[in-house]
Amino acid sequence: MSDKVKNVLPPVVDAATKVLIVGSMPGKLSLEKQQYYGNPRNHFWSIIGQILKQEIPINYEQRIALLKENCIGLWDTIESCERKGSLDAAIRNEKPNDFQALFTKYPNIELVLFNGGKALEVFKKHIGLAELEGRTYYKMPSTSPIPGKNIKSFDEKLADWRVMQRYLV
Repeated sequence: MSDKVKNVLPPVVDAATKVLIVGSMPGKLSLEKQQYYGNPRNHFWSIIGQILKQEIPINYEQRIALLKENCIGLWDTIESCERKGSLDAAIRNEKPNDFQALFTKYPNIELVLFNGGKALEVFKKHIGLAELEGRTYYKMPSTSPIPGKNIKSFDEKLADWRVMQRYLV
């Protein structure tokens, strides 16, 4: 029996956003905290800190401000789904977020980075890659602390994620 899960995290995007990092669906801990990448074991914030060469604040609002100052946005492909636990593999009956409306409202997004395979898979299935026309996109290694089938070390993940640097201010 799966649990119905609603994504309560709004997009972190503004008119200056150039890089949009797209996850699949926040894990249970992130949803409870109402924070993107709220699991302290997730590599996301450490990778961002390395790329920006900055200390990542402990305060979540300051973390979001740091992303915005650097033209980085966050959202997820899934608005709601059925899932037991936090694993992407357990996601069923997903309903996508409205990326057409997001890209229309925020046309300065140049680069879309999918945080893991599930985010891209859901985007392709429900939204379609045509929606990314005129933008560069990559499937990135997941920052999740849960080992997947394409397990990479932190340094290997960081090397891949550095693709965003040329888009940052």
